[in-house]
Amino acid sequence: MAIKTQYQVKKNWMGDPCLPKESIWTGLQCRQDGVESKIISLDLSGNHFDGTIPQALCTKESLNLRYDTNDGDLCNGKSPKKKNISVLTVAIVTPIAAVLLVSAILIFCFCHKKRKQQMTLGLVHQYSVQPTGISNSVSHVDIKGHVLMSDDHEFTYEELVKITNNFSECIGEGGFGPVYLGQLQRSIQVAVKMCSRKSVHGQGIKEFLAEVDSLKTVHYKYLVMLIGYCTNKNHLALIYEYMPNGSLFDHIRGKKANVQTMSWLQRARIVHEAAQGCVLPIIHRDVKSHNILLGEDMHAKISDFGLSKSYINEAQTHISVTAAGTIGYIDPEYYFSSRLTMRSDVFSFGVVLLETVTGEPPIVPGVGHVVQRVKQKVSDGDISAIVDPRLEDAYDIGSVWKVVDIALLCTREVSDDRPTMTEVVEQLKHALALEEARHIDGHRDNGQGSIKPDLSANWGPLAR
Repeated sequence: MAIKTQYQVKKNWMGDPCLPKESIWTGLQCRQDGVESKIISLDLSGNHFDGTIPQALCTKESLNLRYDTNDGDLCNGKSPKKKNISVLTVAIVTPIAAVLLVSAILIFCFCHKKRKQQMTLGLVHQYSVQPTGISNSVSHVDIKGHVLMSDDHEFTYEELVKITNNFSECIGEGGFGPVYLGQLQRSIQVAVKMCSRKSVHGQGIKEFLAEVDSLKTVHYKYLVMLIGYCTNKNHLALIYEYMPNGSLFDHIRGKKANVQTMSWLQRARIVHEAAQGCVLPIIHRDVKSHNILLGEDMHAKISDFGLSKSYINEAQTHISVTAAGTIGYIDPEYYFSSRLTMRSDVFSFGVVLLETVTGEPPIVPGVGHVVQRVKQKVSDGDISAIVDPRLEDAYDIGSVWKVVDIALLCTREVSDDRPTMTEVVEQLKHALALEEARHIDGHRDNGQGSIKPDLSANWGPLAR
């Protein structure tokens, strides 16, 4: 009984193992040598021992010892229980480890994607502000003061009719369609851009959805804010904050240019602010003077991201379409690559800079492109031959030269040779500072406006 208890044997092991013969222990074979009985065979199979067989039994030569191979090597100290525990441990730990590994990979991928998004938007956040009179939580209300727009920013067509007084005042016409003046509650004015009928279907819808997707969550200081949109079956519309002072084009070549000449200080400040709108990791596709709008106090913002695309990696991200931008502003590389990148916007902005300096259109029939026209005059070092004559030498020469220089760098034919918009912003900041210093110093004399440029100077035209 003690043996059975000690080794937890499941057989009928009680009393003398070999006697009487009728009660020999199960699994034993005995041999009678006179009055003595000897155990000659011991079968331990099927007991599932918790432990090992004593060495006294394992080393007994006259004993035929048998046990299950599944129980382990019981004579060498390898317990079957330990083996079972080891197998069980592996069976449990392996799937847990696999789940943890997969979870870690998924978390890493999510965090990596989130980080890329944060990197993409991190730069723009430093410029973000809310337009005056428009809050974060409620962007507009109807005539009765009820909230019309929640986080989805969507208007109904009937609401647009009320806002625009049945589309009574058209304030412009663009590639997307006519633009109407609208008014929300509390006298908040908005610009309602209606999609023209001819572009409601096909590519027009794609362009509309692209603009909404890009801008419905964007609130940046140097971008015209998208307040809402309408996706009525027969009417598509975008509702923007209203910019009361028109566009840069209006003031240098349009309807307002003949009323009052925009000063060089104003021009330098406007292009510096507009450049900051183009720093954002978004491909605009149609940077031009028409799309630089002026709000209160003549502060500039970039508008019309109708064909824009979020930008992550310039080497991988591009837009391939049949047409892009406005003639005169389009990157020359686009004509043979059908690709637009951030450097394409840099080229377009360079054209805007030259347009701002000269007061001339990008292309003059019979004369050529503004880039070629300015390059021909740069070598003479006569800034007055380049600058808008309406300015009448009321500018800092160094400031103008710096803008011309950065403009020609922006409009280099090979896109990789162009500066980044961040570099452009920094140079325009210096140009603006020079002109501001002129005003602080009491409008110091500019001389005759004609000098031979010092190619080693920081503000003059660089060697090309």
